[in-house]
Amino acid sequence: MITFYPGPSKVYPQVRQYMLDAYDSGILSANHRSSAFMQICEKTLGLLQAKLNIPETYSVVFVSSATESWEIIAQSFTQKSSHHYYNGAFGQKWYEYAHKIVPQTTSQAFDSNQIPLLTNVPDDCDVISLTQNETSNGTQLPAAFIESVKTTYPDKLIAVDATSSLGGVALRIEQADIWFASVQKCLGLPAGMGLLIVSPKALEHARKISDKRFYNSFLFMYDNIQKYQTHYTPNVFNIYLLMRVLESVEPLDSIADKIRQQAANWYTFFDNHPVLKPLIQNPQVRSDTVITIGATEDKITFIKQAAQKEGIVLGNGYGDWKSSTFRIANFPAITQQEISQLQTLLKDIGK
Repeated sequence: MITFYPGPSKVYPQVRQYMLDAYDSGILSANHRSSAFMQICEKTLGLLQAKLNIPETYSVVFVSSATESWEIIAQSFTQKSSHHYYNGAFGQKWYEYAHKIVPQTTSQAFDSNQIPLLTNVPDDCDVISLTQNETSNGTQLPAAFIESVKTTYPDKLIAVDATSSLGGVALRIEQADIWFASVQKCLGLPAGMGLLIVSPKALEHARKISDKRFYNSFLFMYDNIQKYQTHYTPNVFNIYLLMRVLESVEPLDSIADKIRQQAANWYTFFDNHPVLKPLIQNPQVRSDTVITIGATEDKITFIKQAAQKEGIVLGNGYGDWKSSTFRIANFPAITQQEISQLQTLLKDIGK
């Protein structure tokens, strides 16, 4: 099957060999305090900074998923409250989860075809939370907007969900203080691990809060990663696979250029399609990595079934758009040949 599902999505083909190499190397049985693991951890962290343009002053820790980061941010980085901007299901879920932990948490919903207005941010909130790429509807926040948040609110921490963009979009990590993502999307790996990226400013804020009450308190994670260890037995397999993938892929700027061009081609394709149209009409906020297409419910069902018969898996709609859209992953592991095969199928459907 060829999968365009937007997570878990297609893994890089070389991962098959890397999985065998991991078994043969013995790393799968290595203790996470051992020198063998520590060497892999150190190398992986260095490759993340080099290949994803993460500043050397930022810290990276391994977590179980992007969703776990919601909890870590609420517990370890939020002293009073956070304020959340969202236009889709995952941004809203982040807000709702944070609200359960910190009841003073506030939010501001905005239309999926608009860039949000910087209004109503409480003076005493610690963290402004943004979803850079909303997987549920195929939108993204422009870099200029994130920069404007940083400029307008220089004393607050800016936390960014980059689950569907880290590794595929040339994010400017220095624009925010906390970034998080999972590895099963643009990084082309099996599900089961996430990354949390933290600035010196956020680290200092965490130290002031001094949260050490929980299993996943950030300060425990930080203290261990300084020794190239983790505070718990980690997903050693995925860390090893991440190291190998990062060794083999191009630098992020090259990948991002390719993804951006593919996205432009996809949107041109659908803008000219007689039946299928992009859900998001405003080109300024269309996602480069998750292409969301709208049609009638009957047409959506027909297209997914037709694709399945051809060995192609499309992403289901999500949340409010569950029955009226399908989603196409535009991730780096997907080849141009696979894209051409799907476009040929969709052209035939439009006839």
